[in-house]
Amino acid sequence: MLHLERRARKPSLLACLGALLAAAAVGLSAYASHGIADPLAQSHVNTAALYAFGHGVALAVLGPGQHNRVGKLALYILLLGTLLFAGSLVAGALWQLRTGLAPVGGTALMAAWLVYGLNALRR
Repeated sequence: MLHLERRARKPSLLACLGALLAAAAVGLSAYASHGIADPLAQSHVNTAALYAFGHGVALAVLGPGQHNRVGKLALYILLLGTLLFAGSLVAGALWQLRTGLAPVGGTALMAAWLVYGLNALRR
């Protein structure tokens, strides 16, 4: 019977991507602590790791239970915002690239949480 229950559940791409994001965040945090000497760069990578971990866990938990389009869209925007925000900070810290996408990512994160919250009231 357990085998049938497992087949009835669909895989969740959002949960998988969230778990990968959280795993990458742990690695980023370790690298910031042990591989980066510059305090400002270390701070930026730690901030990126914090956001990636928190939003990765949120995606891993919320993704499988979200079945309507608006909720899923909000979570995909959350994923995109996290990648833009954290990725921009890491690129700036490690390769001295511009961090111009960080505000776009942060705005996407705020918008995604607002859409997700409003969608939760609709149910």
